[in-house]
Amino acid sequence: MNKFDLLTFTKMKNTDGIQSTVSFSNGWGASIVKSDISYGGKSGLFEIAVLDNDGKINSQTDITDDVVGWCDDKDVDRILTAISKLNPDGTLPNDVTI
Repeated sequence: MNKFDLLTFTKMKNTDGIQSTVSFSNGWGASIVKSDISYGGKSGLFEIAVLDNDGKINSQTDITDDVVGWCDDKDVDRILTAISKLNPDGTLPNDVTI
């Protein structure tokens, strides 16, 4: 089973959309959003932000220097898998590709 199938989405408070957050044992996490204001949301696609150990968006990882938009469920699964393998300094191990 992929990681996307394990996500639980809830209605967002300040916009018409849904969001799920996930934390991994390596201290990193992600926010997965689909709304009218997210990248790809109007097309039914998701936007992913990498979260640090404090739950804040971190734009200094090998995953992205911003958020990753326009993601379908397979993209979400692939990116969550990569986030789950990040090193403490935000780099990916050499054997991990996005």
